[in-house]
Formats: sequence, C-alpha cells, structure tokens
Amino acid sequence: MAQAILIESKLRLTFETGMKENGEPLFKSKTFANINNNVTSEQLYQFSNAIDTLSADPLVSVQRDDRYRIIN
Repeated sequence: MAQAILIESKLRLTFETGMKENGEPLFKSKTFANINNNVTSEQLYQFSNAIDTLSADPLVSVQRDDRYRIIN
C-alpha cells in the first residue's frame, strides 16, 4: 500500500498592495519555507496575524503548501 511522506511545508501570505490602473487590486506574496511539520493551523494563523499587524498592507490570503513523496 502506498504511503505519503511529508517532505516540505511552506506558508504563503498574500497582501493587497494597491490598485492597477484599470481598478483591479494588486497583490504581493511572501513565502516562508521550512515550516515545521508539527505546526498546527492555529499556530500558522496566529503567526500570520502577527505579521499582518507589522505590515502596512492588508493581509488577504493565508495558504499552507505541503509537498509529499509517495512511496510504496
């Protein structure tokens, strides 16, 4: 039976940095690599909120990107 082994985890925060000439929002992302495998969603949410308070731009999205190796 195949197994999935977590090999990498990243946290991606997206901020709205302004507006384009056509009125659409402009976004910028910041990625934090090497997130500990044992970090919970609640801990990532708290970290994201702390970064948001330090940023001049509003936080609009928080994503956790996990990469797995599939073995047999």
